[in-house]
Amino acid sequence: MSHRFRTIWLSDVHLGTSGCQAAFLLDFLKHNQSDTLYLVGDIIDGWQLKKSWHWKQSHNDVVQKVLRRARKGTRVIYVPGNHDEAARQFAGLDFGGIAIRAEAEHRTADGKRLLIIHGDEFDGVIQHVKWLAYVGDSLYSVILELNRHYNWLRQKLGRPYWSLSQYLKHKVKNAVNFISDFEHILADEARRRGFDGVICGHIHKPEVKDIDGIMYGNCGDWVESLSALVEHHDGRLEVVYWTRLGAETASQPADAAQLPEVADVLAPQAAREESAACVS
Repeated sequence: MSHRFRTIWLSDVHLGTSGCQAAFLLDFLKHNQSDTLYLVGDIIDGWQLKKSWHWKQSHNDVVQKVLRRARKGTRVIYVPGNHDEAARQFAGLDFGGIAIRAEAEHRTADGKRLLIIHGDEFDGVIQHVKWLAYVGDSLYSVILELNRHYNWLRQKLGRPYWSLSQYLKHKVKNAVNFISDFEHILADEARRRGFDGVICGHIHKPEVKDIDGIMYGNCGDWVESLSALVEHHDGRLEVVYWTRLGAETASQPADAAQLPEVADVLAPQAAREESAACVS
């Protein structure tokens, strides 16, 4: 079954890494169309590609799928992040029907003005202690490799994808505090600049919520949470998880800290019944 949204936002795909879940993203793109597609940074992981070359056919297929969307009339806007910062030098230019922008503005169907930005610009570690960010990225890659083997076994047992790294982040107080601070900083920036909300990536924690009157949205990623942010034709925003190949869309869980348990029940029927409502 195919869904058509007004807008889809994707971020933190990290093509070029072993942790990238390109097969899930391809399946998501197969089942979900949109008038506009935003790529909100860290689509290609230049940091990892500098260390070692890892580029599977599925990674190339993702690039081709996006280019094909642009050729067929989808409006595609690419806002580079810190892992694909080399693309920032081309901000303001269009390539293959894809508009590269340092940031973007989106107006929803119900008239809200949203700032679209990756978010690393407001991460103090990235901006001031970049060597520490590289160290953390290496440790993160080790965790993702362990996660890859674990999920291979889960797939053999017929279980959905589960993220070890995301689970650990929700259990570590400092990581939780960083995420909360990041969200409030981005919301404050949107307010300061006169926007109604902000949509970003960077921290791999999918979210849609109100922060003191400002709409905050985070696309999540395609390494840990396997998520996208979508806008329905009435302007409503929603997080969609895609943890089963061939799955239907699933609503955002009530508590992201419970994702390991929620991921096991993100089948289409459960998604319809459960309407309630990671660090790069």
